[in-house]
Amino acid sequence: MGLTIGVDIGGTKIAAGVVDEEGNILSTHKVPTPGTPEEIVDAIASAVEGARAGHDIGGVGIGAAGYVDRQRSTVYFAPNIDWRNEPLKEKVEARTGLPVVVENDANAAAWGEYKFGAGAGHRNVICITLGTGLGGGVIIGNKLRRGHFGVAAEFGHIRMVPDGLLCGCGSQGCWEQYASGRALVRYAKQRANATPENAEILLSLGDGTPEGIEGKHVSMAARQGDRVAVDSYRELARWVGAGLADLASLFDPSAFIVGGGLSDEGELVLGPIRKSYKRWLVGGNWRPVAEVLGAQLGNKAGLVGAADLAREPDPIM
Repeated sequence: MGLTIGVDIGGTKIAAGVVDEEGNILSTHKVPTPGTPEEIVDAIASAVEGARAGHDIGGVGIGAAGYVDRQRSTVYFAPNIDWRNEPLKEKVEARTGLPVVVENDANAAAWGEYKFGAGAGHRNVICITLGTGLGGGVIIGNKLRRGHFGVAAEFGHIRMVPDGLLCGCGSQGCWEQYASGRALVRYAKQRANATPENAEILLSLGDGTPEGIEGKHVSMAARQGDRVAVDSYRELARWVGAGLADLASLFDPSAFIVGGGLSDEGELVLGPIRKSYKRWLVGGNWRPVAEVLGAQLGNKAGLVGAADLAREPDPIM
């Protein structure tokens, strides 16, 4: 198909980029994310038109946060946009005149990392994205596995703690309540409140109170050795590693790729995750252990992956 366009729908901006078959981004165009579902469709079309100028484009791949059907056409449900059975493929095709496929955004990011990033040399990879929430993707036998209805790999909503913390999905005890950016900030606030003497650097970066702690403060303080910030990352890693051990029992991959904003901290988070993963892996002392790798594409993974998946004429099961 040659050149395709990937679209990444963010909370504040929608980015479209022209991507070649080697995963290189040739041009991009960004527009603000509007407030209503129909305006978002128009904004996607506008971003696509801005990016495609001067290029011969074969198709468009859209990464959408939500449940996408097996035909890569309809968004069943999106948690942050009022899309319910939204025929997104049909609407964007009508506005752009280009063939469109719709992908779950975490699946798209997973495919981007597998194809052009940290997944090089692997056939069986599980990807997780640690951001505000927790997403993921499954690549087995060089194929993206979506499940029968298209909504597989919603790892963030595996229930880790029966009757645990309330999740935005309506359930309780979901993995992302314990392993995500929100969880990291919660850990830091709780620890800073309990032992403020161990959080002097962390508290100095905000307004001086535990309530004023933000995610960026935790990462900055941890790099400077703040005890509460470092311990908060360790707690996050404990939950991430325990979840990866469970996924290893299900899928037995050769590698886990950890992406999302929290992975930008590198060994600060990856080292403790590896330790926790090995700790909780059943038979870990006597069996081959999958690598735990940091993502390489950063925030480009979803756009690049969606663009590449637009080259696939049929859903990859």
